[in-house]
Amino acid sequence: MIFGELGYYSLIFSILFSILLFFFIYQDYFIKNNNINIKIYSFCFLQFFTIILSFFSLVFSFLLSDFSLASVFENSHSSKPMFYKFSGTWGNHEGSLLLWIAVLSSFLFLFLLNSKKDPKKYRLLTIFFQNILILGFLIFIIKTSNPFEKLIPIPKEGLGLNPILQDPALAIHPPILYIGYVGSSIIFSSSLASMIVNFVSKIWAESIKIWVLISWIFLTLGIMLGSIWAYYELGWGGFWFWDPVENVSLMPWLALTALLHSVIILAKRNIFQSWTVILSIITFALSMNGTFLVRSGILNSIHTFANDPKRGIFILSFLIFLSLLSLIIFFIYQPQKKGNIFFNFSSKEMGIAINNWFMIFFLSAVLIGTIYPILLEVINGKKISVGPPYYNFILTPFLIPFLIIMTISVKMDWIRSSINEKKKELLFLLIFALFFVLMISYFFEEINITVLLIFFSSIFLIFSLFKDFFDFFRNKKKINIAQIISHFGFGLLIFSIAVCSTFSKEIDINLKVGESIKLYNYELKFKDLSMKEDKNFKSIIGNFNLVEANGKIFYFNPELRIYDQPLIMTSEANIKTNFFKDKYIVMNNVSGSDYYNIRFQEKPFMIWIWIASLLIAAGGFLSIILKRN
Repeated sequence: MIFGELGYYSLIFSILFSILLFFFIYQDYFIKNNNINIKIYSFCFLQFFTIILSFFSLVFSFLLSDFSLASVFENSHSSKPMFYKFSGTWGNHEGSLLLWIAVLSSFLFLFLLNSKKDPKKYRLLTIFFQNILILGFLIFIIKTSNPFEKLIPIPKEGLGLNPILQDPALAIHPPILYIGYVGSSIIFSSSLASMIVNFVSKIWAESIKIWVLISWIFLTLGIMLGSIWAYYELGWGGFWFWDPVENVSLMPWLALTALLHSVIILAKRNIFQSWTVILSIITFALSMNGTFLVRSGILNSIHTFANDPKRGIFILSFLIFLSLLSLIIFFIYQPQKKGNIFFNFSSKEMGIAINNWFMIFFLSAVLIGTIYPILLEVINGKKISVGPPYYNFILTPFLIPFLIIMTISVKMDWIRSSINEKKKELLFLLIFALFFVLMISYFFEEINITVLLIFFSSIFLIFSLFKDFFDFFRNKKKINIAQIISHFGFGLLIFSIAVCSTFSKEIDINLKVGESIKLYNYELKFKDLSMKEDKNFKSIIGNFNLVEANGKIFYFNPELRIYDQPLIMTSEANIKTNFFKDKYIVMNNVSGSDYYNIRFQEKPFMIWIWIASLLIAAGGFLSIILKRN
């Protein structure tokens, strides 16, 4: 029980330190030197320390199964494995919000330590705006979402953690995703501060690039982990379903990607100042919007944390306040254009700018598909679902020129490029990619023209980057290796998704134990069932043989898990993976009969989707290392 008291009063003290920070920032702002008052460092550290102390107090409350706390009682059980007691800390609304605040204060503290060379007023205002965010969320958690709320009398046992959250991938998915989400807060605060002190420049772009990269890398990894979890845990056999909360994480990623490229242009050419600031504000607004949608209860999704309109109203009001504050500051202090800047069509910055417009179009399409059903239900009470057909129809045609322009812009030089010098290389790559696509169309005649164009544009990008690697090792050609890796990963991702979507096979059947059935080039035999008992669940294991035409046998063991606390049954898929395809089997009991529903899927190039995502993030990580060196 002591940890509950410690955690609660740590939050109270962190609110006090946040208020005191405002006073010392105001006091120090008008002192003309470049050294920040040591008291600001001290209170930033105290704020950070008390928030972290509060978070770990909640962690220990979960580890010790302190059921005197409502959040522990509702989301844990004494029989849970220690790892899931630990991850249960953020597997609920209150704990996840405390984690959000912990990451928020961590970014502020790290910014303070790593920005000593920047102008004093810029640093002070960044701390000021970041502190507004921290204080706002601290008030929110104390008023509506106290993770240390007491229960009297104290229950002897907890209700348990949602079984679908009891998975290693999902246990680490929220913290990584939150670093991506919350990382945009320091970018937002920095952008507002830089406008007020007229610091939106090449120097500012270089200093903020590290924060953009950190946020972008972790958001990429967080989305990837969520996709992997959905693929094998939910039993749907897919990695992306255009679920509203999936879209909520994708939208900041699209904005961050556009922002990253804008920051690069600003650092190189000292242009796009206003656009970079606008993207910084949009990125954070989208992260806040995601928080609102997940915690307001207006979305019907497996990802949602809470169903409390009061919480949603608070976050929405806070989001509106921050948005209005941003707009007022932008219209008063927006960066001024410095004369006429030469902007050649055949330059790298033009290619990046065009693809930035594509990114904003993709973002707008996803935003409309996510928000429109909500607005429609509010206006006339009608419920509609916007699914894959909408996104495929809207996004796919524009993905083709996006990839082609990406390929060309990587080859271009800053300021101006000679088209004649690049023409021969690009023509060779076009012919090579076209030949590859013609081979695909020859062997698979049923593929439609849109899919072939996706293959063509992604292969064009992949081959182009292979050529750059080859030239680098042959001629020691100077290349941006981090950029090449990330762009290669993106081309591979689109190609792998196209292959997987086009050539996947799926069949849904009902079988009894002992029965078999022909599936494509296989024979599936339902051999028998076995039982297994774990610490907090019992498993019914199906034993299947999948026999290929050449006699090779694959053994599959999908499970039905029956959890004790809470009493819920889940399906666990069994997947056989190699470099070319996944074979996937999941089973479910057909109520009131001896039959089991069996879903078999063959997913080509699935593993390359995960590899491509890792390459995208690895490029960003390498960029940070190279920048530090």
